[in-house]
Amino acid sequence: MKSGSENRKSICDGYIVSVHDSKNWGLSDLQQLEYATSQKRAIFTFNTGDFVRLHKDYLSNKKSHFGIILSKQIPLKETINHLISFLYNHSSEQLKDNIFWI
Repeated sequence: MKSGSENRKSICDGYIVSVHDSKNWGLSDLQQLEYATSQKRAIFTFNTGDFVRLHKDYLSNKKSHFGIILSKQIPLKETINHLISFLYNHSSEQLKDNIFWI
């Protein structure tokens, strides 16, 4: 029988990738968004100001991304619950080229 953490890892495997997993430490916000876009992934961040600006820059330059999900910093359990609920109720098509607050 799998432990809780093993079970969560298998459920999220391939769907959720952290900066740590992708070894993208030290990349700029723009580079993080470009990487997520190249992987056809939405990006989740607490860095609201910079990513709102990047989203606007992308739109004005007619560039596409796969979604930006923003959150204020709240307790981890709360953040995870909000994120799971959001992802459960939104398709990748709804995320594409949009920005959301959870």
